[in-house]
Formats: sequence, structure tokens, C-alpha cells
Amino acid sequence: MAAKLIFLGGTETVTGSKFLLESDGGAQILIDCGLFQGYKWLRERNWQPLAFDIKSIKAVVLTHAHLDHSGYLPVLYKRGYRGPVYCHPATRDLCAILLADSGHLQEEDARYYARHKLGRHAQPEPLYDRATAEACMELFRPVEFFQHFEIDGAKVFLQPAGHILGAASVIAQVNGKDIGFSGDVGRPDDTFMPPPHPLPRLDRLLLESTYGDRLHPQHDPLEQLARIVNTTAQRGGVLLMPSFAVGRAQALQFMLATLRARGSIPRLPVYLDSPMAISVSEIYRRYEKLHLLTEADYEQIAELVTCTREVSESKALADIRYPHIIIAGSGMATGGRILHHFKQHLGNPNNTVIFPGYQAGGTRGDKMHSGAKAVKIHGQWYPVEAQIETMQGLSGHADYQQIGDWLAASEIDRNTAIHLVHGDPAALEAQRDYLRRQFDYQVEVACYRQVLHLTAKE
Repeated sequence: MAAKLIFLGGTETVTGSKFLLESDGGAQILIDCGLFQGYKWLRERNWQPLAFDIKSIKAVVLTHAHLDHSGYLPVLYKRGYRGPVYCHPATRDLCAILLADSGHLQEEDARYYARHKLGRHAQPEPLYDRATAEACMELFRPVEFFQHFEIDGAKVFLQPAGHILGAASVIAQVNGKDIGFSGDVGRPDDTFMPPPHPLPRLDRLLLESTYGDRLHPQHDPLEQLARIVNTTAQRGGVLLMPSFAVGRAQALQFMLATLRARGSIPRLPVYLDSPMAISVSEIYRRYEKLHLLTEADYEQIAELVTCTREVSESKALADIRYPHIIIAGSGMATGGRILHHFKQHLGNPNNTVIFPGYQAGGTRGDKMHSGAKAVKIHGQWYPVEAQIETMQGLSGHADYQQIGDWLAASEIDRNTAIHLVHGDPAALEAQRDYLRRQFDYQVEVACYRQVLHLTAKE
């Protein structure tokens, strides 16, 4: 049986990353196990029958903890998978929080839809619940960066990719071929993550293309944030900051603390209204050697931010009648506490919603960013009268030029077959053209369910 690679997600979209690597002996390794998010037609893929036999899967290897790369693991567990899940220790710690929260939110949504008789099903069911998400953590087998391990004859290791805590590129040798999975590639000038490590020589590379058609702006994002905070405060409004719990929430707290210390913004109350982001921030502090924040930075943040873990504390924020700032999940407004704050504040033109980065197509964040006059939340429509802003320069993804520079600094050349993944169609096309024109690389855009045969003579 010939070795092959099957693209089961993260193709022509930025969600649902799953890549099935099959050795010539038939053993299968799943690289990433992500949820499909965004458009309904994509989310429905989460409910479809598995495209592989769970009994044939020898291991799962995760690039990092974001749900579009890890959030489908509880489904595998629910359907009987009991093999190992390899990842960096920080990824394991983050997944323990993110997966449990994902299960909890799905339970909450199912209960809400059942209670209010919304949707097509009389008894809506979650894709998985919190208990299943917590149970699947027993499968995790943490491995350090550059620690080599074997999976049924395949040789594998992880190397730092920047992006978020614990994020890795996966390098696997199967059937005599060296195959790289970039994962999400961080920026060389990230706010507090180090740059991605150069790649070794590879026969094939699956390369992310989230920012394949965009360059990050050169202006200082602190200046933009200061302007938005000040204008919102002058209007007497509330500033809502939908945020990813991992990476973005920590960056926003750091930026606000920096502006406060400089005297660039008024002394507004700042609330981190996300139990998950609060716990994630504690994990970042434990892995101090993996990022650039100092103990002094953390002390400055602690003086600025009030953490609201309890539901009662979150609800109490609705009673505040003076300008303040709320950071809450989720980053693309697909769920979480930010939706309850939207219900309270979207209808007031004095308020501001600031999206800190890329919004996937079909999400509420994307719709609001694109000028939607109303958004649907828990089955009801709410007018969007608040000011909508998008922070520039905060993304944890390298742009197309930075990706090119990373490849040029690596051992990637004309002999490496590059398959573009994790990008919307326009970004994939632009990334392909840039890499072909600028570096003369072999580059193709991967397709959903595409199968590549990895012959020893290729």
C-alpha cells in the first residue's frame, strides 16, 4: 500500500484543519483535528460521518491549541478514539481549557435553543459536551520542541512556529519523505511571541495562507488603540473588545497597560470578562521562557485589569453607566460572554466594538466588519448602531511577505512541493502567485478531500 496524504479540512477555508498521513503499511496519523467554524455549510461538516476509520488512526499530532486545529478531538473521543495525542506541553495545558469551554458553550447553546424552541430540532444536541472534552485530555502525550518520537515507523518532531504559546510546525518522515505541516505561522515582529523557527529541508510542505493577500500595516497599533479608547471615552461610551482567549486577550491587556502607563489614555476601568482568558493568562505566565513578556509587564497588567470569572460579576457589568472597557470572548463573536454585552450595547452609537484582527467569513465578526445593520444573537436580531472598528497589526499570523521571508530563511527550495492550506480562496490564490513569482517555488492550492500519493520515487 502506497503512502498518501489526504486533505480533510483547512482547505479553501481557514477552519477545520485536518490532514491524514498514511504510511505505506496502512497506519494513519492525523495532523491537527480542528472544528469547522464560520459559514453554516462549513459548520455542518462537523456533523458528517468520519472520513476515516478510527481504528486505523495510530496517533493525532496537534500544531497548536486553537479550536480550528484541536476542537474536533472530543468528537473523535466520543466516537471511540483512544490513541495518543502528541503536542507541546503548553498546547496540552491550553487545550484543557479551550476544549472544556467549547463543550460547555455547545451545551449552553443547545439548552438555549431547546428552551426557546429555536431551530429545526425539538431537542437540540451539542456536538460534544464538557464532560467528553475533559475526558479526552487523558489521551494527551506532551513532547518538547525538537524531541523526536516515532509513530508506527514514522519519525516526527515539533519545532516552534511563533503564533501562540506552544504553537509548532510538525515535521514527519514517512516512506522516506520529509513532510512539513506549518501550522499557523507567527510574525517576526509579534507583540510578545518569538519568531518562527526556520524549516529544515522538506520534500513537501503544507503551508498556511491566512494572510496570503494582505500585508500587515506599518503603523503602530498602539496609536490606533489609543485613538479608539479616547474617542469612545469622549462620547461617554463603552468599548467592547471581542477577543480570542489565547494570545489576543493577553496582547490587548499588555497594550492597554502600556498606554495607561504612558498617560496616553484615561483611567477607564478595564474588565477581562472571560474565565477562559483569565486561566490562559495564568498559563502564559507559567511558560515565561516561551514568550517575551516580563514579570514587570504582568504586574502592570494586574494593576489595570479587573478579572470577572463569575456569571454574577459578568452580569453586573451591565449596570455600569460610565465609560469602561470590556474584553470578552469570542474573538469572532461566534459565542461566549461578548454576545450578552452585544445585546446590551450594540444599539448605542456612543459605544464602540473593536475587532482585534482577522474575521473568518460567515462569523458575526465578519458580518459586522462588513457593515451589517443587524446581527442575529440567540435567535433574535439586534441592530448594530455602535461604531465598528478593526485593529490593524495585531494578527498572530505572518503576512504573505513574512511567509516568503521565512521560507527563504529555511531550507525550502524549488525541490519542495508546497501545498497551500488554511486560507480563503482569494488569499490562497494571491499567496500562490507571490511565491511562484518571487521565489520560483512549486506551489499549488490544496483541495478538500484531495489525495496525494507519496511514492518513494517522486
